[in-house]
Amino acid sequence: MTERWRSVAAAAGLAADDGSTRPTIFAEMTALALATDSANLGQGFPDADGPEWIRRIAAEAILQGENQYPPGRGIPALRESIAQHRLRHTGIAVDPSTEVLVTAGATEALAAALLAFTGPGDEVVTLEPFYDAYAALIAMSGATHVTVPLRHMDGAFRVDRAALADAVGDRTRVIVINTPHNPTGTVLSADELGLIADVAQRVDALVLTDEVYEHLTFDGARHHALAALPGMADRTITISSSGKTFSLTGWKIGWAVGPAPLIEAITAVKQFLTYSGGAPFQPAIARALAAGDDDILELRDSLADRRDLLVSGLRAAGFDLVVPGGTYFVCADATPFLSDAAPDGAAFARMLPGAIGVACVPISAFCRAGSETASALSSWVRFTFVKDERTLRTAIDRLSRLGGAAEPASEQHG
Repeated sequence: MTERWRSVAAAAGLAADDGSTRPTIFAEMTALALATDSANLGQGFPDADGPEWIRRIAAEAILQGENQYPPGRGIPALRESIAQHRLRHTGIAVDPSTEVLVTAGATEALAAALLAFTGPGDEVVTLEPFYDAYAALIAMSGATHVTVPLRHMDGAFRVDRAALADAVGDRTRVIVINTPHNPTGTVLSADELGLIADVAQRVDALVLTDEVYEHLTFDGARHHALAALPGMADRTITISSSGKTFSLTGWKIGWAVGPAPLIEAITAVKQFLTYSGGAPFQPAIARALAAGDDDILELRDSLADRRDLLVSGLRAAGFDLVVPGGTYFVCADATPFLSDAAPDGAAFARMLPGAIGVACVPISAFCRAGSETASALSSWVRFTFVKDERTLRTAIDRLSRLGGAAEPASEQHG
């Protein structure tokens, strides 16, 4: 391993003690789930494919010859559909020819933006816990990662306002906001977003808003677009994706929307990453965004039911938890089940597949090693409910055995 890669890997948490590449927590827990025939509530991908009518459009596009490089910015029909979708749902008008960029999922949009706008000497502020790719992408840019804790208070996770004000300073180049938030399921309030807008304008920072779960909110929770706030349109890049909205995560069709000069800078980087991709999927997503609102509502209602099923099962098993306002995930405190053999959430998560046949992910995997937030949430784990009802009920049944779980899973459920 070169010294450059070693330093980047260490900053991103990607290197093991011996310098080798460390697998992500999702790869590790999925491998454990497979080895123990566990109900996998760790990695957040759907069990079911998205709507058939959308998939048929992609299949027809393949047969009709949409198999070569599409335009680097995305096909015009998709960019127009993204613009119309944004206008319809947020009231924000954008120019599809200059203010919309199609990317290989939201992660590429984030990567290209961070590489375009940050480098050594800059600081990038994120909430903590954070989606694990953020740390790696910030490290690759050479910038310094600064975090602001989401505090567990009054049965919810909320932004620490004083910590946000302290974290954002003269070296802050970019603030990355994820709402609805992975891993906590928090939907940031209009008041919290207003505070973020104020500090961004105070230091003249750009804001990247990761909104891939924008439509997956529950109990009347409303997703607010940060770019719509006063003074934010010219400094906000909004990133989203079709993967979560239509349960088509493997298609990797995402996008970035923002002011033309910022999109131009992101495009300059993106052209040397994938350049373009997803040719037969782009016309399918163009139609989905235009005509798929009923499918989105059906998915949201189904997810709300599955969330309630999992929340009920976790509570019955003895977990304290936060009921999520959005996303695919429930965060739960495993304190009642910790022991000398499993003294924290990470050890508990690694023990669980072999003990009862259920996989989850520790919240510490979404925190900086040794941070205050990692310590505060060291006993917490994340379960996903974007699985079919049978898988969820299997997991709930097995979780109900936690009080006496001592035998390996193979002896308990074959």
